[in-house]
Amino acid sequence: MKRVLVTGGAGYIGSHACKALLRAGIEPVCFDSLDRGHREAVKWGPLVTADLRDGAALDQAFATYRPEAVLHFAALTYVGESVGDPIRYYDNNVGGSLGLIAAMRRAGVDRLVFSSTCAVYGTPDRLPITEDMALNPISPYGHSKRMVEQAIVDAAQAHGLRYAILRYFNACGLDPDGELGEDHDPETHLVPRALMAAAGTLAHLELFGDDYPTPDGTCIRDYIHVSDLADAHVAALRYTGGASAALCANLGTGRGHSVREVLDTVARVTGRKVPVTLAPRRAGDPAALYADPSLARRELGFAPRHSDLDSIVRTAWPHFRRKETQA
Repeated sequence: MKRVLVTGGAGYIGSHACKALLRAGIEPVCFDSLDRGHREAVKWGPLVTADLRDGAALDQAFATYRPEAVLHFAALTYVGESVGDPIRYYDNNVGGSLGLIAAMRRAGVDRLVFSSTCAVYGTPDRLPITEDMALNPISPYGHSKRMVEQAIVDAAQAHGLRYAILRYFNACGLDPDGELGEDHDPETHLVPRALMAAAGTLAHLELFGDDYPTPDGTCIRDYIHVSDLADAHVAALRYTGGASAALCANLGTGRGHSVREVLDTVARVTGRKVPVTLAPRRAGDPAALYADPSLARRELGFAPRHSDLDSIVRTAWPHFRRKETQA
């Protein structure tokens, strides 16, 4: 394989995947509207600036670059925003994905790796979460990802699309070489917000509830390093070369960490105190979520290398420390 189209390649996870692709000898062609992506994150291949709902732009990109497969990251991803503006999420996430699949058919490209989410499970009735559990999303964001998953499965049955659907748990950390950052607006994720609080660019971190039925009263989540996610996409791309590739797999570590564990790690690695204020629980926040990652290990040979909490914080801290000096 020589070339791959990467939708959302100017975003956080997509840009890390582009770097991993080039390291594997595959040229990434970034297709991104730059609505929430960052032009400066496109370093490893050409950039097509367009929206996925623009069929003519997609056709032109396929004709110009002739990619052999697609890595599909482009999406709106804020749960709270999706609750307030669900139609926008369905239009962008579902509509854009349907347009992409249709353009792939027109171009004769039949290999797709899709960036999905553990939000498709909703609140699970048991742990760890396995891929055969019921899908009960509780937000329009989760529903939009679930709808795209179903469209991919249906396209595979009808048209022979070969695919790998990857359900992420909590992506975090940064490129160990320091070549990429994490710049969401707004920033809602725990690790970057804790680092922002440590750097002083955020007044304090809100701790949403300390009375959950967990060992220290705070929520437990499965944190996976973004560079490990990127490597998993390269492995999934190779998987789609199989004659009848069809995979839905969790990407996590199989181990949960509490919010307080994360904050303690941030304080220890950075040498900075993390100012915290207690806030009420957020509606819909389960006490614990963590993956059973055995299917990805078995089918993709996936084994995280950077996803211990120390590595996650150590690789991300320089980026947020630089922001402190720029403030």
